[in-house]
This record gives sequence, C-alpha cells and structure tokens, in this order.
Amino acid sequence: MGNLTNLEDLSYRYNRILSVRSYAFYRTPNIKTLELNINTIAYLDHKALMGLKKLETLRLDNNLLTDLFHDTFEDTFNLKILNLRNNRISVIFNGTFHSLKNLYTLDLGGNKISHIAASGLDGLQSLSKFYLDGNNLQTIDTSLHRVFQDTLTVLDLQSNQFRFLKETDSSPFMNLSKLKDLKLDGQRPHGLTVLPQQLFRGLHSLKSLYLTNNNIFYLPPDAFDDLTGLSFLTLDNCCVGVTQLQPGIFKNLRNLTRLIVENMGIQNFTKEVFGNLTKLHILQLNRNVMLSIRVDALESLPKLDYLDIRSIPLSCTCGNSLLQNWTVHNQNTQVVYLYNLPCPNHAKSRFHNFDTKVCYIDLEEYFFLSTAVVIFLFTVTPLLYVKLYWKIKYGYYVFISWFGEQWRRLREKEEHCKYDAFISYNSSDEQWVMDQLIPNLEGNGSSFKLCLHHRDFELGRNIVDNIVSAVYSSRKTICVVSRNFLKSEWCSLEIQLASYRLFDEHRDVLLLVFLEQISERQVSCYHRMRKVMLKKTYLQWPSSDCTDPTQAQALFWNQLRRAIRSGSGQEAEEINNEVHEEEEPGNVDTHTSDEKYYLLT
Repeated sequence: MGNLTNLEDLSYRYNRILSVRSYAFYRTPNIKTLELNINTIAYLDHKALMGLKKLETLRLDNNLLTDLFHDTFEDTFNLKILNLRNNRISVIFNGTFHSLKNLYTLDLGGNKISHIAASGLDGLQSLSKFYLDGNNLQTIDTSLHRVFQDTLTVLDLQSNQFRFLKETDSSPFMNLSKLKDLKLDGQRPHGLTVLPQQLFRGLHSLKSLYLTNNNIFYLPPDAFDDLTGLSFLTLDNCCVGVTQLQPGIFKNLRNLTRLIVENMGIQNFTKEVFGNLTKLHILQLNRNVMLSIRVDALESLPKLDYLDIRSIPLSCTCGNSLLQNWTVHNQNTQVVYLYNLPCPNHAKSRFHNFDTKVCYIDLEEYFFLSTAVVIFLFTVTPLLYVKLYWKIKYGYYVFISWFGEQWRRLREKEEHCKYDAFISYNSSDEQWVMDQLIPNLEGNGSSFKLCLHHRDFELGRNIVDNIVSAVYSSRKTICVVSRNFLKSEWCSLEIQLASYRLFDEHRDVLLLVFLEQISERQVSCYHRMRKVMLKKTYLQWPSSDCTDPTQAQALFWNQLRRAIRSGSGQEAEEINNEVHEEEEPGNVDTHTSDEKYYLLT
C-alpha cells in the first residue's frame, strides 16, 4: 500500500463502474489527476472524494450522475479542472461548489440543468472557463454578475432554451469585464428570436461571439456597439428569411479579423454596412442571396486575405463586371473556388470569364437618343398620318418618279404634252369608256389623243410610275366618277394627283364626269373633290329617262370637247385659294377589290 501513497495519476476510464462509495480514494491522498469518465456511475457518495486534498483534475464526464451534494467536493479545494459533461444533472443546489476556490475550468455541458440555485455558483472565485452548453436553462443566471465579474473568460451557453420576446432593460453579462469568448448559438427550439439591443452591453473585452442557428428576425443596428475588442464573429444561419443589414451595424468592430455571415439571406453587400471592418482578414459570405457585390465595399477592406462567395447567385451581367475584374486580378485576396463559380442562368459559363466587352461601351447617350426618336415618331406619326396622309403619299410617289429620272419629262410644258387627256376610270365603267368616250373624243371628227391604261401604260413598269407619268404627260385628267370609282384606291390616287397638279401649276387640268347620280353624303368624305365640284361646273352623263337622250348626249360631248381644249389659270387659282386651306381627305376604303390594273400586274 506504500506505493499507492505516491500515486499522482489514476484512471478508471472505460470500465463498468456503477457507483463510488465513501472514502474510495482515502489511501491515495496524493492523486492529482483522477479519471472516472466513460463509465456508468449513477451514484457518487457525498464522501467518495474525501482525502483528495491535492487533486487538481477530476473527470466524471459521460456517466449517469443525477445529483451533486453540498459536501461532494469539500476536500478537493485544490481542484482546478472539473469535468461533469454528459451526465443527468438537472439542478445545481446552493453550496455545491463552495469549497472550489481554485477551480479554473468547470464543464457542466450536456446535462439536463434547468435551474441553478441563487448561491449555487458561490465559491468559484477563480473560475475562468464555464461550460453550460446543451442544458435546459431558460434564463441567464444573474449571479454571473456577482461571482465571475473579474475572472470569467469563456462562457459557453449554446444549445439551451434561451429566448427573448422583447427588449431587455439590462445585459445579463454586465460587469463580465474579462470575458473573451461567448457562445449563444443554437438555442432550442425556437432560437433567440429577438436580439435585444442591450444584450452585449459592457463586453468590451469580448474576442469571440457565436450566434449561429438562432432564427433572429431582426438585427438592431447598435447591437454590437460595445464589442470594440471583438476579433471573431459568426452569424451563420442566425436569421430568418431575407436579411437587410442596417448601415453601421458593424461600425465599432474595427478589430474584427474574421466574420462568418453564411446563409443569412443577405441581399445587400455595401460599403455602408461592411466599410468599417478595416482589420478583417477572413470573410465568409457563402450561401447568401445578393445578386451583386459592390467592389467599393470590398476595397474598403484593405486587410482582406480570404473571401468565400460560394453558392451566391451572382449574375453574370454588366452589374458585376467590376467584381469579375477584381476577383481575377486582385493579388491580395484569395477567392475560394473562384474558377468554379457558375453563372446562375448559364450552366456552362463561369463567373470569372463571362463576356464583359459590351459593359465598357457607354450606351447611355445612344439609349437616350434612340428612345427620344422612338417617342417622337410614335407621337408625331399618327398626327402626320391623319393630317398629311395624301400629301406625304403624293410626295413619296413624286420622289420615286424623280429618283427614276422621270421628273423632268413629267414637268414638260403644255405644248409638249404627249396626250390631250388622261382618262381615270374604274374597271366596272370600262364598257362606257369603250363604247361612248373613246368614239366621241378620238372619232367623229375629234382629234384628241387620249391616254388609257389598258392601251398606253408601259408593260412591266411600276403602276404608280405609270399613273404619275400619265397625269403629267396629259393636258387634262378626266375622272369618270361613279360609286365604284369612289371606292377604288387607285382611282382616288389618280384624282388626288390631278388635284395637286391643279394647285401646284395653277392650270385647269381636272375634269369631272359623273356617270350616275351620287348624293352629297357619299361625296362628303372626299373633301377635295367636293370643293372642286363647288367651284367648277362638272359634267353629268344624261340619264336614260330624260326627254331627249340623244340631244342631251350631243350637248354633253360638245361641252366635254370644249373643256378639253380650254384652260383658265385664273379659275384654277380661285379653286386653289379656297381648297388648299381645307382639311385633307379621309382614307379611302381599301377593302373593296380593284380590278382596274389586272392586265399590268
């Protein structure tokens, strides 16, 4: 037994010890390290550790202990490390640790502690590291203020049941002036929910703070204001939904060297939020939702060595062209898996080499000018179409003719005109033209040379060119007006060209011959024709029910021949002065099929 008195380290690990009786180690008083962990100890007699006055390390973790008595550690006043992790302790009674004035580390993690008596932690005057993680605590014991204010450096409270539903008036960690490591992550089952603004007040010496997996729905902008000495902060998966970080939330964390903000739903990475982290070396941003990252915010982090932006849906667009250039050419910062970062909408593309050439072209001026032109056209075109439709159409046809070197020939003087009259008629009236008009103007002693479309138009030539040429190569234009004539687009164009020539050259070049009675209502939409009818005498083909049709027709042909031979510039000028100021004609009905030029088309 003499040899046992000199024993300093004793281990009973990995046995099947069920209980430890009183004075079990009385014959080994010089033990400094006792390991009873990883057994099935359910009962530890309150006198079991008597005589171990030199004991410094005691491991009772991973057993089945449920109770600690007030005199369990009475003789172990030199104990420095006490490990009771993963037992079934539910309550810390008053005076349990009253004799452990030299205890430096106390590990109560993984138990079922739901209550600590008011004086349950008294006596731990030298405690520096306190582990209470994985218990059922619902409130943070205010005795922490009183007992550990000058000694505690590590406090592990993760995986408890702390929850804040409203703001607190004071911090439960107040006066823990030496605290350097605080863990509050993973509170069960709902998380912290609210992060009170006062929660970390007074923790000026804190170096590391863990807040992961807490379902916080709002981060106050001044929550970390007192943490001026903080060097490590992890907020991984700490918040609910999309997080809009408030400007200045990290404003006092100028000593922070590592920041983990993974999977927070961050959608804004700006200089206003991260700009004060001038000593930051490691930034883990992966699994957030921002579509772009401001380069000026990254450039405000001069010490940044390591950047993790994996699983962020960064768009491969011009908005990130500067970021692409920064990640590829920045020699001071390592971007994790840079060459594997995908483009969200292009599976085969990579962020580091998506095409940015178009991004450096200043398109603002071009966009402005093109937009202005489009708006102008959409605004002015309908007005021009309504007011100037026929003038524009006439000008277009004249320009086409001029472009084809036809304009000179079309503007020949009257004595050089090729025809005496151009006959404008609808195909439905062709029988009257062939049986009546041609024999009476080209035959019967008349020497007029008429221009007829079926006879004198050039085959293969554009219809519009033929019409313009016929109007300007004839001294007169005779319009054989009927209801079908008014419905024809080509006939309407011919009369419009003739009326424009009338107003342009101040010569009487337009003659109207009405084959049938047409009411004023039917003519009212053809304003120029109506004005010409009001100022000029037009010819009406005698109807079959008149008293003497033969004499009436003879008179009709005499008047028409006289009109072809004559021309009054003064009369045409009067018509021009009256008509030129009037509203332009409405659109003709283009739905009625026109068979006039079927031989040429």
